[in-house]
Amino acid sequence: MRFSRVLRVSAVVAAAGLALAACGGGSNSSSSGSSATNLVAKAKDSKKLTIGIKFDQPGLGLKTPDGKYAGFDVDVATYIAKELGVDAAGITWKEAQSAQREDLIKKGEVDLIVATYSITDKRKNDVSFAGPYFVAKQDLLVRADNTDITGPESLTGNKKLCSVKGSTPAQNIKDKYAKDVQLQERGKYTDCVTSLLNGEVDAMTTDDVILAGYAAQQPGKLKLVGKGFTTENYGVGLKKDDNESRTAINAAITKMQQDGSWKAALEKNVGPSGYKIPEVPALQP
Repeated sequence: MRFSRVLRVSAVVAAAGLALAACGGGSNSSSSGSSATNLVAKAKDSKKLTIGIKFDQPGLGLKTPDGKYAGFDVDVATYIAKELGVDAAGITWKEAQSAQREDLIKKGEVDLIVATYSITDKRKNDVSFAGPYFVAKQDLLVRADNTDITGPESLTGNKKLCSVKGSTPAQNIKDKYAKDVQLQERGKYTDCVTSLLNGEVDAMTTDDVILAGYAAQQPGKLKLVGKGFTTENYGVGLKKDDNESRTAINAAITKMQQDGSWKAALEKNVGPSGYKIPEVPALQP
């Protein structure tokens, strides 16, 4: 009798465990506690999303002194969330520094990232991308009185170049243009701006649209060289192989481009810097 009773109790416990697993009650639940199996389902179920953005890029992703968030990436992310059924009030913004982006997605600390996140084959090993929603070109930012740095080829004679950890721009220059350039890596682009203004480095490099925002913040002190030399496809990063969500985000990007919201967001956030608004990019298959 005792043995049969143990078997019956064990069966009940096992059934309960299976039910919890079916409801997503185990460790696979997302960062907000939703039991949904992917981003689309979570958005529909919980009406909440955690989105990674940059906090220090004027015109793109910026945390303002009053604790709000502004920029083109913020507008793109908000539009996508709305299309997925999540209002702006349901978004939790999280800082996504360049070196942390893949880990934030893989660990489930964010649901998606819209943070000047270039689509590369290497990154596709860890995450999936929707988009691109924007195409930038790598460029250089220098002090306004500089006359000898005219492009990547002029970064010779052990000039000091600043970029951020986990980004590809500085390595592009070392690999393809100036082998002897002295790379100074910082945690954030704002740290590079400070080093450039203080004369600690000769130039900083990243995408032109990012640099244009910093130049606009320092009129008469910094200037964009204006010689783009790579193509950077900005994508929306999300969990690897979440194909349903990738399709839904691509549909949201397409709608934003077609209804005029995409261009309006760029003109509002980036236009004042003098940056020329590019053509709408084609989505990758």
